[in-house]
Amino acid sequence: MKTRHILHENQKKRLLRFLGESFAGCWVIALLGFSGWVLHFNPAPLGFLFLLVVVAEAILCGFWQATIVSILASACLDYFFYPPYFTFNVADPQDWVALGAFELSALVVSKVSSREQRSSREASLQRTAMEQLYELSRSTLLINLHQPAGPQLAQLVCTIFAADGVAIFDANSGKSDTAGVFTAEEEHLAKDCFVVHHDSDEPLTGISVRLLRTRNTSVGAIAIRGDDLSPLVIDALASLAAITLERCVSFEKESQIEQAHQSERLRATVLDSLAHAVKTPLTAIQTASSGLREVGRLNEPQTQLVSLIENESTQLAELCTRLLQTAKLNAEELTLHKNEIAISDLVSRVLRQQSGRMGDHPVEVLVSDSSLKVRGDPELLSMALVQYLDNASKYSFIGGKVKIAAWQSDSEVTISVHNFGPPIPIGERERIFQRFYRSEGAKNMAEGTGIGLSTVKMAAEAHRGHAWVISNAEEGTTFFLSLPQDGRRSG
Repeated sequence: MKTRHILHENQKKRLLRFLGESFAGCWVIALLGFSGWVLHFNPAPLGFLFLLVVVAEAILCGFWQATIVSILASACLDYFFYPPYFTFNVADPQDWVALGAFELSALVVSKVSSREQRSSREASLQRTAMEQLYELSRSTLLINLHQPAGPQLAQLVCTIFAADGVAIFDANSGKSDTAGVFTAEEEHLAKDCFVVHHDSDEPLTGISVRLLRTRNTSVGAIAIRGDDLSPLVIDALASLAAITLERCVSFEKESQIEQAHQSERLRATVLDSLAHAVKTPLTAIQTASSGLREVGRLNEPQTQLVSLIENESTQLAELCTRLLQTAKLNAEELTLHKNEIAISDLVSRVLRQQSGRMGDHPVEVLVSDSSLKVRGDPELLSMALVQYLDNASKYSFIGGKVKIAAWQSDSEVTISVHNFGPPIPIGERERIFQRFYRSEGAKNMAEGTGIGLSTVKMAAEAHRGHAWVISNAEEGTTFFLSLPQDGRRSG
């Protein structure tokens, strides 16, 4: 309905303009004819004046308006100035000569005038379009990146290009923003364009729709209704709008990353400071509990209480140690104390440390080569392997076997720890190596802080290595740690 109404209004305006221009030319012809008849002009000079009016009408208005004026001029000459007077004698050759001269002049002049006017108008439009595009490119650099880009961009396009209405669909936010006059039906044109990936121009309604593309990615779509906007200008406008939306999306992502980093640094600083503060009184508690056991003469309940204090303080001490090790790994001035480490010795040492913490999980060691060695920091690598074993014992099914394997491939040594337990979803296999992150399934199975695996990743990266996991219900979960054999990653 809206489209039909706009079409009807445009047709009505064109008709009124045509009638007005034709009437103005006819009125001048009538005035000259009446004046010539009153003043007894000869047909020749009056015909020349009529010709000037026809030429002027052709230049200013167009061929069809000049045709109407030329017909009236020929009729006026025939009726008032060619005998027999006050009668129409269309068979007279003079009438046809006059009409032919008028029509030929109107045709030639209107064509030349139209071509010149079109060239002038196109040059003016191109100059205006270049100025508008420059103004848009300059204005988009000044938009507030902390506010949604869609409303600002739509208002800029509407103002700079004097458009009747603009609608922009932002794929990042999933919202459509409008400026100017747009019906509810027309507001969805931009979103529909993004869905179907198809540009279009509607001459009847004056609405053009373009997909906003940056390289091979679509970031949204724009619908614009306005006069004197060529397809080339709209294409350039759409490119600028796409670049602006992409810049806003990049700024938003960078802001989110920076906020996450600041939050991470603040949380890490607080926990590291807390770990340092807890370490001293914790050492005193451990010393005191050991002293109570040395004193002796404790009954059974007292002995159990002392054991409980020792076990819990040991776990708390390990947590503090992990926090401090994480802080050390985060420090830019970290220096690795690399030694040549036999993988079999590393595994044996870690298993001794974890001997009382594997519960009912038997451990199987599969080291293909007893002479397999790697250069690295013994403390950090032991910490990483301990964390893998600790995870395996926590998240294995009851009685499930834990397998430790090591092998060499190319210039790398890979260590793996495998267990059977609930599979880790694909979307979380990268995130579990982030500091303080814990998956929902892990929270329900065992207590933890989300720190351990992040220290494994940082220890691997400090050695120019990698840490990753594969997991599925059929084959279980396997954590990997790969290290360059000579301490340097080739490549």
